[in-house]
Amino acid sequence: MSLRNKGWSKLARVMAIATAMMMAGGVVAQQCENPRVLRFSMVPTQDSLRELSYYKPILDLLTKNTGKKIEFYMPTSYSSVVEALLGKWVDFGILGPETYVIAKRKMPIVEVFGTYHRAKDGIQEEGPGYKAVLITKKGSKFTSIESLKGGVVALVDAASTSGGLIPEHVFPRQAKIPPLKQYFSRVVYAGGHDLSAIAVAEGKVDAGFVASHRFMETVNAGKVKLDDFNFLWYSPLIPQDPFVYRNTLCEDLRKKIADTFLTVDKTPEGQKYLQNVRSLRIVEMTDKDYDIVREVTK
Repeated sequence: MSLRNKGWSKLARVMAIATAMMMAGGVVAQQCENPRVLRFSMVPTQDSLRELSYYKPILDLLTKNTGKKIEFYMPTSYSSVVEALLGKWVDFGILGPETYVIAKRKMPIVEVFGTYHRAKDGIQEEGPGYKAVLITKKGSKFTSIESLKGGVVALVDAASTSGGLIPEHVFPRQAKIPPLKQYFSRVVYAGGHDLSAIAVAEGKVDAGFVASHRFMETVNAGKVKLDDFNFLWYSPLIPQDPFVYRNTLCEDLRKKIADTFLTVDKTPEGQKYLQNVRSLRIVEMTDKDYDIVREVTK
């Protein structure tokens, strides 16, 4: 069994145990949770520690608004963030769209309350959505989808929406080609959007899938240059990564968390945070907004 499958098997066990506990205690009213320390996490990115520094202004603001210390839980994978939420090691965080849908289907205690409204930045459009993008190295022979037949393509993570789900299920249908593992000679997992882009730039793979906003973060970090790539395919619009919390937290605490994010553009600290993440504001989102991802997973 691959490490990826082991990770999801472990997640399935955690969800099963949590479900059994909820069913066993269902007849007794549960007290809401009001932890002394709030723990935050996010799905791993190309540089999680550096990205965490981007969040410092809003986490400081959240400390002021809730009166609670904020701690960060360092994830090892997409599934580890979900495990931490379900195991109550993490109270709120940022998931990928597919990761959220999987978690919500298994355990309804995970609840979305907002997402980024991104600023226009290169191939990233303005708004609360992004796209999966197929990239190749400019100057290579790979200038069309047809030229990639038999080549090597990099995905990001099996639990990544734009770097796994969409490439495997939407791209072949729209491009009118067989499944990826039949069309390409080899499909590899890069482990990050930046690593997928870098692998393409260095000629280690012939093509790669990335999220439009994560790709631009890699460009803005100076790891690759925008002009060094061909962009062969864009997916339909996908809702941005959801901000979530456990709905077992006390209602007034959930409201303070959500309000801090949703009004972040109204404060100097918040404006600094938004500049860091190249967004204009945080907008309210509901579970229904992620139905487009559910449709793909069917």
